Amino acid sequence: MIVEMRTYTLRPGTHPEYLKVYEAMGMEAQKEILGHMVGYYSTEIGPLNQIIHMWAYDSLDERSERRAKLMKDPRWQKMLPELRKYIKSQETKILVPAPFVKIPKID
Repeated sequence: MIVEMRTYTLRPGTHPEYLKVYEAMGMEAQKEILGHMVGYYSTEIGPLNQIIHMWAYDSLDERSERRAKLMKDPRWQKMLPELRKYIKSQETKILVPAPFVKIPKID
């Protein structure tokens, strides 16, 4: 299993709007297509104005397939221009859990 962690740094003060747009326009498609959401967070202490979300996959191949399907989804395509106006930068990491870690399924 792998976990993809995406960190978006937003324009100061825009995270409430970002979350509203995501929830209304993109969350359903993303959860449906990507499947295993590990978590979706905003920062309160440390680097501020960040949204961090994590998705678990069985493999890099599964991740590639699911992300390609998401990028073709009309709901996702409609939402992207709305979210992009809040984003200053993006960082993506692939995390490999230690052998003793089991990622719980969150619905």
